[in-house]
Amino acid sequence: MLACFAPTETPALPLVPLTPETLPGWRAAHPLGPFVAAAGFAAKAGEALILPSENGLGGALVGLGEGPASPWSFGGLPFALPPDTVWRLTPDGLANPSSLRGKAVLGWGLGAYRYARFKAPARAPARLIVDAADEPVVTEIEATWRVRDLINHPASHLGPKELAEAAVALGRRLGASVEVVRGEALAQGYPAVAAVGRGSARPPCVVRLAWTGPAGPEAPLIALCGKGVVFDTGGYDLKPAQAMLQMKKDMAGAAVALGVAELIMRAGLPVRLLLLIGAVENAIGAQAMRPRDVIRTRKGLTVEVGNTDAEGRLVLADLLAEADAASPDLLIDFATLTGAARVALGPDLVALFARRDATADALLRVGAEAEDPLWRLPIWSGYASWLDSEVADLGNVSSRPHAGAIVAASFLDRFVSADRDWVHLDLYGWNDSARPGRPEGGEATGMRAVWRTLLSRYARGSSTPPSRSVPA
Repeated sequence: MLACFAPTETPALPLVPLTPETLPGWRAAHPLGPFVAAAGFAAKAGEALILPSENGLGGALVGLGEGPASPWSFGGLPFALPPDTVWRLTPDGLANPSSLRGKAVLGWGLGAYRYARFKAPARAPARLIVDAADEPVVTEIEATWRVRDLINHPASHLGPKELAEAAVALGRRLGASVEVVRGEALAQGYPAVAAVGRGSARPPCVVRLAWTGPAGPEAPLIALCGKGVVFDTGGYDLKPAQAMLQMKKDMAGAAVALGVAELIMRAGLPVRLLLLIGAVENAIGAQAMRPRDVIRTRKGLTVEVGNTDAEGRLVLADLLAEADAASPDLLIDFATLTGAARVALGPDLVALFARRDATADALLRVGAEAEDPLWRLPIWSGYASWLDSEVADLGNVSSRPHAGAIVAASFLDRFVSADRDWVHLDLYGWNDSARPGRPEGGEATGMRAVWRTLLSRYARGSSTPPSRSVPA
């Protein structure tokens, strides 16, 4: 059990959630009402007030604010309440207490995370009582902590080898078969991945994880692909120093894909799973790819390298080609792919590209419900010619300065069959500053949205959504 939670039988103090609407009634009915009024507690979202008792602590109030309750109202409590104290949520008088409880557990667990590999946290978190009904949310939190840890590890401690080892350990723990492809086999089977990683002293590799759920070998196949660039210098198109400060997070797509895979396997979803991770470092070296090099891809298409800093799409090209050849029911890739997506949407919104409207609609709806929002952008065929090359089948960057995220998706589109139910997520994977429930550092952006969509789609054996493409 995570250190921020406690089992049901643990003695605990009451934690009372209140809205501005329910606060006056609570004050009128409670002996500490005058104290709460004098303290100025107004039940604003995330506001907390510790209540006294004759023996010391008597409980605490937490504000939910106006409108629908949010997990983030609870995200600051693990470190706002005294260390090692234990609390029991008592949502008396509030509508939908079970829904509120799920949000409280989620916000609490996400807010209690601290990266602690090299420096112990300054204090222990307060703990919240959880029971068996909370297990699905707790599982999501545990996966999130692991994703955050992977992203937060410095590149000196997480190279391609270590990222592959994390995937192997996950597969072994949950009964999957895992293969790591290196060396000459990598050069032959994944030539674009090999080209991206050949400038680094730490060799690249591809991880192939396969798992069959309880429905057996006839179950629908989900394929997940993750960009695992453990550090991105930009190659010979070198990034400025300031832009490199966060480049340890360029493997966030692989980390999020691992998180989704973990949730699928732990839940025993009735599917088959194929997870592909391209683990590589984009460095400068005697063997590094150069601008205007032409490289071969697994699919057979040749690519002219217009910019060595557009390496993530090359990694994904090989992974997508392999995943597509397996004829999955659903194919999803995860990548910190473009700065253009961040310019358009900022750090919190994941750029969603999807072939089928029904799949996109489900992800958008579930993402909003899960407080893990996405925003759809088009795979716009009108920009496909911007990737034309005089010397290769296509270039890896556009000849024009516009629509960088859409053009990157258009590049990937060339490596996936036209009739495939394919989703591309261009995510940030990072919190630039600390907020309740979202500490500064690595973040599993998009993971809950994808996982809960998969759970809704496959847990009851529902059929594939009908194919309807975005107009172009």
